[in-house]
Order: sequence, then C-alpha cells, then structure tokens
Amino acid sequence: MTSALWHGFADMGAVQRDGAFVVTRGEGAYIWDDRGARYLDATAGLWFANVGHGRTEIADAVGAQLSKVAHFSNFGDFTSDVTCALAERLAEIAPVPGSKVFFTSGGSDSVDTAAKLARRYWIEVGMPSKKLIVGRQKAYHGMHVAGTALAGIPVNREGYGELMPDTRTVQWDDAKDLLDLIEREGADTIAAFFCEPIIGAGGVYLPPAGYLTEVRDICREHGILFVVDEVVTGFGRIGGSWFASTRFDLQPDMVTTAKGLTSGYVPMGAVLIAPRVAEPFFGGGVWWRHGYTYGGHAGAAAAAMANLDIVEREGLLAESKRLEASLHEHLLPLASHPRVAEVRSGLGAVAAVQLADPAEALPFVKALREVGISGRAAGQGAMQFSPSFVMTDDQVAEMAAGVAKALG
Repeated sequence: MTSALWHGFADMGAVQRDGAFVVTRGEGAYIWDDRGARYLDATAGLWFANVGHGRTEIADAVGAQLSKVAHFSNFGDFTSDVTCALAERLAEIAPVPGSKVFFTSGGSDSVDTAAKLARRYWIEVGMPSKKLIVGRQKAYHGMHVAGTALAGIPVNREGYGELMPDTRTVQWDDAKDLLDLIEREGADTIAAFFCEPIIGAGGVYLPPAGYLTEVRDICREHGILFVVDEVVTGFGRIGGSWFASTRFDLQPDMVTTAKGLTSGYVPMGAVLIAPRVAEPFFGGGVWWRHGYTYGGHAGAAAAAMANLDIVEREGLLAESKRLEASLHEHLLPLASHPRVAEVRSGLGAVAAVQLADPAEALPFVKALREVGISGRAAGQGAMQFSPSFVMTDDQVAEMAAGVAKALG
C-alpha cells in the first residue's frame, strides 16, 4: 500500500513495495501493530520510552496543561510556570551543581545548541580563534547541520557537501588520538569535544575502561569544552544514575539531552550548561540570539514532570541497573552462535548483538517480528537492545530466546 508519508532513514521504494510496520498502541514493554499482533518492544521506541508505553498519567498531565495554556514563548522574559518548575528540577539532578537549563525540541536541537554555544562562549571570553568542534568515529549526534557534520558515521554525511568545515573526527576508543589532534591543530583553535558515554546509533559501543575520564582530563588540561551527549544515556538509561556524567563523575561543561526527558510522550530536549559556561551570558548586556519556538513548551514540560515523577516513584533508576545485568546475562550467550560476531553489553540498559554479516541486519529486523519482537538495526550490522525500564527479567529472557530462534 502506498502512502504519502516519507519515513526517516528509509529506502522508500522498499517501504512502498512491502508496506510500513504500523504501530497502533502500546502498554508497558509491548506494542501492537495494525493487524492486532503483539510484540516485545526491544528498543523502547527509539531509545526513549523509559517508563514504558501507555502511561495515562503523562497523557493526563499534558491534557491538563493544554487546557490551561499549551505554550506561549520562552524568548525575552516570557516563560510559563511549569517550564520554570522543570528547569529547577533538572538543575537539581544535573551532573554539575548550579547548571543552567536551555530547552530545545529534541536531541538534534540540543546538539546544535551546544555547538553554537561552545563557539560563542570562547568569543565572549576573548578567544575567538577557538572554533573547531571535535567528534568521534562511530558517533551519532542527530541530523541537524552541526550534528551531521560531527557524525562519525560517514554514510550520514554523504550527499550534502561540506556542511560545517570546522569539525574534526578522532578514533572512538583512543584518547591519545584526541591528544594527537590537539597537538596538530593547536588547543587555541579547538572549542569543544563531543562525546557519547555509550555510542548509541553507531552500534552500541561501550567506552573502554578509563576512556571517559581520560578524555575529560585532556579537555581540562588544554582548555577545551567537554560536551557529553546524553540524548541516549540520560535520565536513567546508563543504569543506576540520572546521567552517565554522574555515574562516572565527568563534570562536563555541557550535557545534551532529550529522549528520556519525557520518555518520548511529547518531543522535548534540554542542554544542561555548567556555571562557568553560562556565566558570561548572565552578567547583563549580552544577548545570545538563539532559541526555538517550541523550546520549553509548556505541554512538553508537563509531560516531563509527570515522567520524572514516575521514574522516582517506581525506582526506575534501580530498575535500569537491574536491566544492565539482565541484558548481559541473557544476551551474552548468543555470542557463540555462528551468525553472531559479538555481543556488547554490561553497561547501562543497552546491548547490541553484532551479526557476523552486516548485510543480514535489515532482513533480521523482519525475522524478529516473526517471533514477536520489535527490533532495530544500528551501526554496521548490530541489533540494538534498549528496552523500557519496566521490562522484567522474564521478558528479557523471552526476548533473548526470540533472538536465538530468529537466528536459527
């Protein structure tokens, strides 16, 4: 059946030929398609449904807010009460005390915001030569201009020309490569280093032991802003903490967030900005001419507040830590299957089953559906696992058994 909808990241000819996978409802860790078939949701939508599907409490909070005022503006001195309350709440759990909160409409917005702010910060403190933004191989930072330019996934940059020339890429797992780049380019030319604590869409790659603190220290020693992209790992997915930056004591200059902020119930993102980066803009007389029409949207803020209530009330940070162990226990044995190259797990409520033949990844997504699992390919031939925090250990075991069955 043909459709007017143009899907993201899709071969639209294949979608038009084979039809779309249409999700009609969800409850907890399950979703249903338009034929009424039920599936375990192995990916929490697109990494975001941390509290699970069908949470009417969030829907009710949004509805109540929309009936009062859906949104107005956060430009100039305008804001709404619920947006202010959410900013204060995020500041309380931010990895760096005293952080400021800049709201966006999603993760790609958050990355572009951080990239622009990094450059503008150095101008404000009298170092305008610091323009280069550095990312890592395999990294994904959204699909706006800055995020696309920073991407360590070459196919995501193809076909656009040079979107943002002042970007560089270093090896994803070697802190020395960052140091070598600094020596070549000069620290006085580099504004910021962007780092996912766990590489997400690039294939679920866990950081080597000590890597995160090593690159943080390199940035500190050379006067480079350390930006931690926690669009995936933030709000509990790292396991046991609100942020990877907290779990690993990274003390970042900025944290980009989105997905788990509202569990995907309404689009929203935020950048958490450490006091030293915010300070030049809060002394009076300085305008940062940047913002989004729907940044800090009142209805989205209400969704976020209800979502955070659920995370706290149901102890879902601890449940994410439980899933860290459960995913590792149940998926790791699949590494011995001849069609599997490796399993990457053991940190956070994420895992990847890397297929030996990357060309099998997209067909395998459909094979998983045949055994009642909704999954997704990430990186080069990896099956992504990032379930809702409400998924039980029995459901993880069921999911792993389904993957084994689909492997044959």
